[in-house]
Amino acid sequence: MNKIDVCVVDDHQIFRKALVSLITTFKRIGKVTEAENGNACLRQVADSNPHVVLLDLEMPVMNGIDCASQLIQKYPDLKIIILTMHDSEKYMLYMLELGVNSFLVKNTDPEELERAIYSVVDKDFYHNDLLASVLRKSMKTKLHSERPEFLLPELTPRERDILRLICEEKNIKEIAYALEVSEKTVHSHKLNIQGKLKVKSTVGLIKAAYQLGIIK
Repeated sequence: MNKIDVCVVDDHQIFRKALVSLITTFKRIGKVTEAENGNACLRQVADSNPHVVLLDLEMPVMNGIDCASQLIQKYPDLKIIILTMHDSEKYMLYMLELGVNSFLVKNTDPEELERAIYSVVDKDFYHNDLLASVLRKSMKTKLHSERPEFLLPELTPRERDILRLICEEKNIKEIAYALEVSEKTVHSHKLNIQGKLKVKSTVGLIKAAYQLGIIK
């Protein structure tokens, strides 16, 4: 029996490492690789050519929706299982229409995760009660799919650097020195970041940095 190679994609390192350790215990699993965001996933898939990708939806740099779209276009034989906390029926329907092979919430038990991996490889799809409910509802009530939209927008690399330094308790002058820019430039960037993230305080910026995965 050929072994199944898997790539785990999630920006939360503890969860990702634990999932990698778990999957390596499954009988039919071969090599297990990992990536922390969509961009890293695209590179990893190009390098290691896995059979299955376990893909989180909400990640910094590149989210799972954009990543899945590119993977499906470039690697039509690759199987994608969305593993996330987002269980909205409209979102799930959108991802299924996009071409993913299954959709599991993150509190799925290990036995079901193992079944899902085998099923998408052997049968091209894993059909569980959650997806059955969504598909039935889409037929009965004409449920329309909706692309998942996350509350936190993408920040530029410079904005992410400044947010990271703010979280390290650097003041405007210290950030300007570290990045070799003027204090006025740092202050302008900070206001832009607050506007994008819709927060008004440093505490709000720190909370957003956790959500973006800039600090863990």
